[in-house]
Amino acid sequence: MRHRFATLLAAAALSLPLALLPAVSASAAPADKPQVLSSWTQTSPSSYNAWNSARGNQSAWAAYGFDWSTDYCSSSPDNPFGFPFQTACARHDFGYRNYKAAGTFAANKARLDSGLYADLKRVCAAYSGATLTSCNATAWTYYHAVDIFGIAPAKAGANRAPQAA
Repeated sequence: MRHRFATLLAAAALSLPLALLPAVSASAAPADKPQVLSSWTQTSPSSYNAWNSARGNQSAWAAYGFDWSTDYCSSSPDNPFGFPFQTACARHDFGYRNYKAAGTFAANKARLDSGLYADLKRVCAAYSGATLTSCNATAWTYYHAVDIFGIAPAKAGANRAPQAA
């Protein structure tokens, strides 16, 4: 009896006009996409770590339609003077590309740039003495450049292969 009821119920659902069924887009991103994007683009180490973990498992986030492409530090060296800035630049690109796609780039640019600077300073924290001073000066230069000139991701479709660190 239960099987027959389920069959009748399924048949009734199939006979409903399509206009009465909820509209579902095959490419619709989950409703929490803005919150996830925001959580991955804050200045904190936990935000960076969450983004980096997701970056390593992008397929788990495929439904969100995030743009993971990067040109790393654009036309600047990815590892200036041997300082490994590449991953910080990739996260910065992630923020720029995805907030531009969402149409909310201008409202988030300052935070994205501050996040880059925080990430770069965390890289520098591994050094000491004159090397630390040099790294922090380089980090400030990178931050200042994106603060002034960072209006759009360079070649948004670019996806350079990672360079050896």
